Amino acid sequence: MNSSSLSPSPKKLSKSSAWIGGVAFTFFIAFLGYLLAKLPGFDHIGQLASAIIIAVVFRQFFGYPEAIRPGIAFSSKRLLRTAIILYGLKLNIDTVLSDGLGLLARDVGVIIFAIFMTLWLAKMFKADKNISLLLGVGTGVCGAAAIAAVAPIVKAKDEDTAIGVGIIALMGTVFAIGYTILRPFLPIDAIQYGMWSGISLHEVAHVALAGAPAGEDGLAIALLAKLGRVFLLVPLCFIFIAIMKRKSKGADEADSKIEFPWFLVGFIILSVLGSYVFGPIIPVSDGVYDFISVLTTWLLTAAMVGLGLNVSLRDLRARALRPLAAMTVTSILLSVIAYFIV
Repeated sequence: MNSSSLSPSPKKLSKSSAWIGGVAFTFFIAFLGYLLAKLPGFDHIGQLASAIIIAVVFRQFFGYPEAIRPGIAFSSKRLLRTAIILYGLKLNIDTVLSDGLGLLARDVGVIIFAIFMTLWLAKMFKADKNISLLLGVGTGVCGAAAIAAVAPIVKAKDEDTAIGVGIIALMGTVFAIGYTILRPFLPIDAIQYGMWSGISLHEVAHVALAGAPAGEDGLAIALLAKLGRVFLLVPLCFIFIAIMKRKSKGADEADSKIEFPWFLVGFIILSVLGSYVFGPIIPVSDGVYDFISVLTTWLLTAAMVGLGLNVSLRDLRARALRPLAAMTVTSILLSVIAYFIV
């Protein structure tokens, strides 16, 4: 099906109407994703993946809503960066540096292994390199947030970003459920199980899901290990910036320009504030943190809707299966290796 032929001719709307309409549309699809995630089966993949599925299906049947493109583009770019900045509040730098240095060393190994193994397998499988790179980053660091942070640096297409996020959300959920099923049969204690979950699973939510059966102590060490990987997102982004600048030498000026990811500065600032100011100096209630967490989820979901509207199912079938295979093999190997190093 050629979705572009189904696209309605753009209606002329005022700039403000197109902007408001586009943002509202992404939040409406995000809300539908929230409702879909309440249903059996979809409750395991979550609001984010459910909203992307709805956005992709909408694109195939109704085409891209060109009349409100400015607002959709705003959601997929500006709201995405805002969500990543707010995500910084989830990272307690002091906890990572004081209690998690041993785990941090393992986390570095996990990230290196995930990226290089995924890219190597992608080469063996002749898979799409850009999608595979994003999946390697998402597998090694922190899922959708890592993919969203790295994508603009490596100049990934919106479609590739949406595909990567969708795959990470789905496969991460499958692995998290698999961990909880295996938990009673594994000859390791709660702390070891928590470490295993934290250094090998994809999203923070996946780690929380898998770590819960290990009790409070097991879950705490799982989240600590995961926070270390989130902490390493910032230096990883700057490594990619250096690589991209090196690659772009000699290229046309328009093609070689790399936009500095200022949202990472916001991420760092909120991480510092959340670690050393909010709480230790300025009291902040759990309700405020809960509200910010929910807001971050909704902003990220609306942004992913904007990206999902760029996905063509024909391209998805042609380009996503081999990167999915590479990422799945990498995730399995990562789980096995992580099990033996905890």
